[in-house]
Amino acid sequence: MTRNVGSIDRIVRIVVGLGLISLAFWGPQTPWGWVGIVPLLTAVVGWCPPYALLGINTCGRKGA
Repeated sequence: MTRNVGSIDRIVRIVVGLGLISLAFWGPQTPWGWVGIVPLLTAVVGWCPPYALLGINTCGRKGA
């Protein structure tokens, strides 16, 4: 598992993830807000399975 999520991508994923998770507490309060765990986890780990399948790397350096 090599990192394929760059710094800016990670920040965006954290913001989106926290925003979606906040929907489970505020707003419509539906379970769909917990989908935000996925982008949050990919940001923390630094690896995104769909990126790996598609050969996308936003790290800026190959195989980092």
